[in-house]
Parts: sequence; C-alpha cells; structure tokens
Amino acid sequence: MTTIVVGWTPDEFGEAALARGVEEATLRGGRLVVVNATRGDALVDERYADDDQLSRLTADLAGRGVEVDVRRSMGADVGDQVLSVAEDVSADLVVIGLRRRSPVGKLLMGSVAQRILLGAECAVLAVKPPH
Repeated sequence: MTTIVVGWTPDEFGEAALARGVEEATLRGGRLVVVNATRGDALVDERYADDDQLSRLTADLAGRGVEVDVRRSMGADVGDQVLSVAEDVSADLVVIGLRRRSPVGKLLMGSVAQRILLGAECAVLAVKPPH
C-alpha cells in the first residue's frame, strides 16, 4: 500500500498540503499519515495544532474515504520530525506546504522545506496555497 506523509500546519499552507495529500492517497489507493510538529521552543507556536484543531482535522479526514493516521511531535527540528515519520512508515511520498521566504530569512531561521527536500529518501511534493 502506498503511504503519503503530509507535513501539516493549521494554516493555508498546511491545508494546501493536506488537500494534495488526500488527492494523492485517493489516486494511489494509499493511506495518509499527517504530521504536525513543533520545536517547542516558544510559549505559543501557531503552527502546532491544539486539541480542537486536531479534532476538526480528524473529523474532516474521516469523511474522505482514506485511511488516516494523525501524529503530533515535538523535537529539535521540525523537518527532522517529518523525515523521521516518513522513514518509520516507509513513505512513498511526502507532501509539504511551501512558504515564500527571503534569502536572509532562510539563512537566519533555516528552512523546514529545504531540510525535507534534501533529506527525504522518497519523492517530495511541495505545494502552495491557491491565490
């Protein structure tokens, strides 16, 4: 069975990745593993889902006809957390939402997308939200 890992955040970038992940899982007859991760180094991380957001996500995915596993994690690097899950489940594809960042922003803050693109052992699909 094909396994699609989606790096999900509760925002437009995560929703774009999730929509494409569901589409890919449906097309391939596969399962979806949704990963929401944080470094845990801030009091509030808007990209780390709270319990209500996860409940809504799970309820929404239940009606899509795709086998789904939702995971949360905390660690030193969000990209490494997504890659670790992808390795654990032998992912065939990782789907991530892509943000626009300046070169200086990438240099100072790093890039989760870059880490995943360079570190994944499988194909990576980077998507942008529609505008």
